[in-house]
Amino acid sequence: MRSNLADLGRLLVATILCVMGAALLTYLVDPLQLFRPSRLGAFYSDDTRVQNAGLIHSQSFDTAFMGTSLAIHFRQSDIDRVLGVHSLKLAMTGSNSRQQTFVLEQAIDRGARRVIWEMDDFIFVDAADIEVDPYLSTDLYRRTAKGIASYLFSAAMAKESLFTLLRSVPPMRQPLTQAAPYLPVKFALADVDDIYALPRDFDIARDYNASKALASFAYITAPSRSRFLGEGYGYETMIRHFEQDAVGLIARHPDVTFDIYFPPYSILQFVAMRDASPETLRIVMDLTAHIAQRLARLPNVRLHDFRAIKAVTHDLSNYGDVIHHSPLVDAQVLRWLASGEYRVDPNKPLASLNELKAQVETYRVPQP
Repeated sequence: MRSNLADLGRLLVATILCVMGAALLTYLVDPLQLFRPSRLGAFYSDDTRVQNAGLIHSQSFDTAFMGTSLAIHFRQSDIDRVLGVHSLKLAMTGSNSRQQTFVLEQAIDRGARRVIWEMDDFIFVDAADIEVDPYLSTDLYRRTAKGIASYLFSAAMAKESLFTLLRSVPPMRQPLTQAAPYLPVKFALADVDDIYALPRDFDIARDYNASKALASFAYITAPSRSRFLGEGYGYETMIRHFEQDAVGLIARHPDVTFDIYFPPYSILQFVAMRDASPETLRIVMDLTAHIAQRLARLPNVRLHDFRAIKAVTHDLSNYGDVIHHSPLVDAQVLRWLASGEYRVDPNKPLASLNELKAQVETYRVPQP
């Protein structure tokens, strides 16, 4: 009996030592750079909801760039070059306004004096309160005791720390860096500029072309699936989240400049609603009318509307589906932001929206 208790005691001590050792390893290596910039050669993850917490605490920046998958492929170096800023890209695929506002608040608290915000209608759908959001850890961003403990005692982070440590050994650096994208590790990107960016040799014409855009249009307007076009769209709920999240953030930070833009969806996105879900189209138009009029009254906001630029939005070769545009359009978006060419006139906040409505009404879908 005593022997069994002694064995159990030794096992318990060994387990505690292993857990504490793993936690110490994570603290010293700090793969997320939550406590300090990396001293072993920084690597980054495409898991932006986690990675952003480390970026906000480890990077220097004066501008925060936020958005959904429509803004995820921008490179920080391009944003900096075209707009003359020192940016931090914080875009998160599929993110909602609660998540975006929370992350932006952390970036502003760390020194961002300008926010560039890709704002699409779908971010304002109803979702979990940020404090109970299962996909984004507020404690990690705030570096509370709970957040730090979840980080230090994470087996996944211990694995990443061990890999980072091995990769810091000079003879192993190059082979492990080259192999990292093919191994079961998250922190595989050697350059912060590459976070969720497309490879520089990416075949744009293969993934963005009219055939893909038209196929996507046919798919989402099929009778068996068209009901999904309006899923999550409720005018009152979306207005409430816009006011609480977007307007609330802007009002709390009058010394921060907000460049907000409506992204250049293909015309097919709105035509799909027109043909298969007209009530959804009405909600989108009414919602963005409210947003434009509301933002026009805020002195620290510049609103840009890229949705009615026919040369881009009617050229279906720019799109991989009815929404997502190619990196070539990303470059145009930055130039438009820099020039202010499509900035909404605060005295005529609905002009571009009315132009879009006219285009949607008369557009005819090309036949394959």
